[in-house]
Amino acid sequence: MAISTAAPTDRPGYALLIAAEPQTRHPLAVAAMLPQLSAIPPARLVGSRYASAVQLANPDDPNTVLTAVRTAAAAEGQLLVYLAGHLAVDHRQHRLHLALARTTARTVRYTALPWHWLAAELQHRPSGTTTVVVDLAADTDVWQALVQREQTLEGPYALYGAVQLQDRRHRPTPAYTHALAHILRTAPARPPADDLHDQAARTAALEETATMWLGPHPPSPTPPAPGAPIPVDLPAQRPAPTQPAPPASEDDPHRAISKASRAGRHAEAAAIAAAWEQAALRQHGATSPEVAHWIEVRAVIALEEGAPDRACALWLRGAVVRMTAGQPETHPDVVAAVDRAHYAWHHVTDPHKARELGTELSTLRTQVPGKSGAREDVQRRLAELSTPLLP
Repeated sequence: MAISTAAPTDRPGYALLIAAEPQTRHPLAVAAMLPQLSAIPPARLVGSRYASAVQLANPDDPNTVLTAVRTAAAAEGQLLVYLAGHLAVDHRQHRLHLALARTTARTVRYTALPWHWLAAELQHRPSGTTTVVVDLAADTDVWQALVQREQTLEGPYALYGAVQLQDRRHRPTPAYTHALAHILRTAPARPPADDLHDQAARTAALEETATMWLGPHPPSPTPPAPGAPIPVDLPAQRPAPTQPAPPASEDDPHRAISKASRAGRHAEAAAIAAAWEQAALRQHGATSPEVAHWIEVRAVIALEEGAPDRACALWLRGAVVRMTAGQPETHPDVVAAVDRAHYAWHHVTDPHKARELGTELSTLRTQVPGKSGAREDVQRRLAELSTPLLP
C-alpha cells in the first residue's frame, strides 16, 4: 500500500514500514501494528512537510524486501525505515537477519533478510537523512550477542527502538510500537526523534532486564564502581565498593537516575540502571556484587514508582545474587537487601503477590534472620494471607 501527500516539485520524505511474524512459537504480534502506523499521516511519521509511506505486512521473500529497501534508499528527502519482528542468526556465516513470514530456524539464510543488506543499501544516503526504528525480539543467544556487542544493528543511520528477550519466561509484546503510534497520533506536534524515542520507551514500560534499548542515550558499556549510593529519598544503597566511586559529575549514572526518578520518569531511570546492570554482567559476571548493586538500584526506582511488589522481588534477587557471589549472610549489604525487601513486602496489597513474595522472603529469613522478630513477622503475615476470608 502506498500513500502520497507530496507535490511533484517538493522533495518529500519517505517511510518504509516492514513487519513480519515468522513460523515460530509465540511470535511477536507486529503485523497488527502496521495499521496503527499507516493510519498516521506519512509526513508526521517521517517528520517532514510532505511524505509517502509504503508498508510490507508479513513479507516472505527477502528479495522483495530488498527491492523495497532499495526504492526507499533512493528517496531524496528524509527517510524512516521501520522494522519489526524477530532477529535470527544463520548458523553458517553467523550474520544477523530479520526473520520473514516463511523463516524457520533451518532456513534463515534463504528466507530471512540479511541485516547487512539494509546497511549496504542505506550507506550512500546523505548524512542525517536516515532513521531506522525497530521493535524486535530475539532468543537468548542472539539477544546476549547484541548485549555483548558480538552482533550489532548499527549502520549508516540513526537507530532507535527496542530488542526484547524471548525465552521460556519472557513473551515480548510490541508495546514500543504501540506507544510510538499513540504519541504520533496524539502529540500536538511531532517530537524530535530523540524525544519521541524517550517518550515511547517510558510509555512502553517493558521489562528492563529483558529489554535492550537502542538510541543515542544508552550509558557507556563500562560500568563505574558501585561505591556511590543512588541519591533518592530512601534508605541509601550499600554496594560493596571494589574501587573508588566515580566523581559526582554529570556522567555519574546515579545522578542521572536520581534526576529522572525525581522527575517521575521512572521508566527512563530504570532503563539507565538496566543498561549499567548489563554492562556489569559483561564485565563481572552474573553472580557479582556489581550486578547485585544495579538490581538494587532498580528496586529503589520501583519503590519510588509505587510498585512495591517489583521492588520486593528485585531486592530479594539482589540478596540471592550477593550470597551466590560469596558474601556471607551477615554481610551488611545482604542484610540490607533482605530488610528492604521485607519493608517493600509490607506495602504489597495484592494477596496472591504478597503470598508468593512472602514465601520467598520467609526462605531468606531462615538465612538472614534480621532484627529480633523479623522472621516471626513474615510467618504471621503469611498465615493471615493464607486464611480464607469469611463470606
